[in-house]
Amino acid sequence: MQQDELFTVNPDVGPPPDEPEAPREIAVPPGSPLAVRMRPRTLDEVVGQQHLLGEGAPLRRLVEGAAPASVLLYGPPGTGKTTLANLVSTATGRRFVALSALSAGVKEVRGVIEEARRRRRYNAENTVLFIDEVHRFSKTQQDALLGAVEDRTVLLVAATTENPSFSVVSPLLSRSLVLQLRPLTDDDVRELIDRALADERGLAGELELTGDARAHLVRLASGDARRALTALEAAADAASATEAKTIDLPTVESTVDKAAVRYDRDGDQHYDVISAFIKSIRGSDVDAALHYLARMIEAGEDPRFLARRLVVHASEDIGMADPTALQSAVAAAHAVQFIGMPEGRLALAQATIHLATAPKSNAVITGIDGALADVRAGRIGTVPPHLRDGHYAGAEKLGHAQGYRYPHNVPEGVLAQQYPPDGLVGVDYYEPTQRGAERTLAERVPKLRRTIRGG
Repeated sequence: MQQDELFTVNPDVGPPPDEPEAPREIAVPPGSPLAVRMRPRTLDEVVGQQHLLGEGAPLRRLVEGAAPASVLLYGPPGTGKTTLANLVSTATGRRFVALSALSAGVKEVRGVIEEARRRRRYNAENTVLFIDEVHRFSKTQQDALLGAVEDRTVLLVAATTENPSFSVVSPLLSRSLVLQLRPLTDDDVRELIDRALADERGLAGELELTGDARAHLVRLASGDARRALTALEAAADAASATEAKTIDLPTVESTVDKAAVRYDRDGDQHYDVISAFIKSIRGSDVDAALHYLARMIEAGEDPRFLARRLVVHASEDIGMADPTALQSAVAAAHAVQFIGMPEGRLALAQATIHLATAPKSNAVITGIDGALADVRAGRIGTVPPHLRDGHYAGAEKLGHAQGYRYPHNVPEGVLAQQYPPDGLVGVDYYEPTQRGAERTLAERVPKLRRTIRGG
């Protein structure tokens, strides 16, 4: 078997130089998966990635043959990396060779390069070399590409789901454009599903899809076109097996082995479930809290929203009863931002467990809200003169900072001195509870007040 038969989509030798090949489509067998059959044939059929495909954008110019530069396509699965590599080839009649870093080694890479060099010399045929999962290539394998990329023996289109700055060798990075693909939006996935339902290459209008089934497919996709179309195809096969003409939600659930979560991120369910989540934490029911957290994660709720609610709750309902609760919630928020999902679920779950099992106190929120109520009611008063800023010329003549007593000058570190405005002397805002770490504060705060107020 020839090298091309192993790795090329179209292994036929190209025409001689005086018979240039016209732009062509890659033949797709009728029995191919739906995601393969529905792969865009032109740029106009590409959904999403408009930041790379607008007029004059690097990727559009590459596909149209105006910018023959090698590229590294970086993005999550199902965002169109393989599709765009195919378009680079078919739009300008280039020969297309595909290698997977999972199975190809240096020998295969060099074989493709030698064949590309031969075809360019004898047939004036250019080659697009697509390497999927390029981050899995070793340094030696990546180095084997450098010469061919440098002299454009091949036009390299490499795809990776990992940041190429950390997974691709510097010489190859410097010879390539790095283009980041974004996850598809829900509207993008919805458009792809509807196109597959109607298009002759897809389901050809033979089946209808209910609204809740479509919404579930969109949620399942999580921005991955391949996942959406694979799930749609499985559901269509199940419906056809029973001679049904409609794909409904139970059919989708039965084929993808994942039940739909009844949860509308913009509707009542959003508010009801997050309310139940917070109230379960406040009520110290760790199991219910984890249940509601799981429902929101599974429904695709924004993890940053969940993290923000945990941070708020840590102060609102726990506060000084366990001062480390806020640290845990903030750490979870940072972890979600840093590592994303699905791994971020672990930090969210850890913070949820911490907050749900922590002693509870609402003294922080009642304290600050009480102080705010007085301020809003006009109970402000003036700052006592001895507390005012004395670090400027003329402050002493005004009596500012005169008579201030420095607490560190006494052994106890606390002394009698007026701190609030005259009208608020003796007003208590913070009332620590007897729960958790606040039990110690409940003993300490009254003593501090007696000393400070000279009682």
